[in-house]
Amino acid sequence: MMNCFKLGSDNVPVCGSLVDRNTRCAHYHSVLDIVAIKFRCCGTYYPCYKCHHECTKDDHEPLRWSKKELKDFKVILCGNCYSELTFHQYSGGSATCILCRANFNPKCALDYDIYFEMSGAD
Repeated sequence: MMNCFKLGSDNVPVCGSLVDRNTRCAHYHSVLDIVAIKFRCCGTYYPCYKCHHECTKDDHEPLRWSKKELKDFKVILCGNCYSELTFHQYSGGSATCILCRANFNPKCALDYDIYFEMSGAD
């Protein structure tokens, strides 16, 4: 079921097959699956690429964030404290939110190349 929640004090919209207000979705819903990714193509947060596809279908294809953009833009939403993080804050190596210390799923790193350009020029 597609739905959107407005989360945190900033009412950040997160869309997809959400199963709770911590950004877990029908596709990824372990206790550690508490991040949403802002998609570059539409500026909307989704829990995963599958949710993005289901919500946008034929409307548009996903675009990846460039390495340069990843230095400046907040592209990750913590599903525990609802803080927006840059990719570098999120991927710093500890698989935890730098603000609330909630644990993230380290296996998400396997899908970075779906959302982010991981090689090439800075």
